[in-house]
Amino acid sequence: MIRAVIFDVGECLVDETTEYGTWADWLGVPRHTFHAMFGAVIAQGRDYREVFQEFQPGFDLYAERKRRAEAGQPETFGEEDLYPDVRDALAALRADGLWLGIAGNQTVRAGRILRELFATDVDLIGTSDDWGASKPDPAFFHRVAEVVPAEPSEMLYVGDRVDNDIRPAREAGMHTALVHRGPWATIQWRAEAAQKLPTFRVESLLELSGLVREFNERER
Repeated sequence: MIRAVIFDVGECLVDETTEYGTWADWLGVPRHTFHAMFGAVIAQGRDYREVFQEFQPGFDLYAERKRRAEAGQPETFGEEDLYPDVRDALAALRADGLWLGIAGNQTVRAGRILRELFATDVDLIGTSDDWGASKPDPAFFHRVAEVVPAEPSEMLYVGDRVDNDIRPAREAGMHTALVHRGPWATIQWRAEAAQKLPTFRVESLLELSGLVREFNERER
């Protein structure tokens, strides 16, 4: 049975459109051009951080994050950046009696924002910076398994990427749900791995409550 549901952050809970737009502004690149290059890099199976190298060779993401913060333009997101189904989906899963967590590749700053947004909605929030391990490294999912009060086979990890979320979570023994939104899921959706690896494929997080309930009834 599935007893715990753990969510990725970017393009799962948080729409990152605004944030990547501010990076384009910081680089002095038209947003349309930045987004087009972003999609091209993802479609080629490259690391998204290579997008920045295309516009500024030698770009150091961590150093630039610090520079942005010092300039009064830190990376940020808020309630207005959450996908519209997030609050209701979390409430439905909570009402079903499921343990809920958030775990993604995020900075310490982002972790603080997540705790402000979701302190009363989930049981745990963890980030790659907190744990010293980032997806798709197996160490990240081993850490998830350590902190969630359930067996890996009782966990459902929800994300938008086959490469970063679905495949490594499955290899860690977890069930998975691929949500169809954001650039990665849009590009990967029809790939064989995207169709075969996830336990569930959803268009909205609101589908999860019913799917988990049906799954658990079959496993009783």
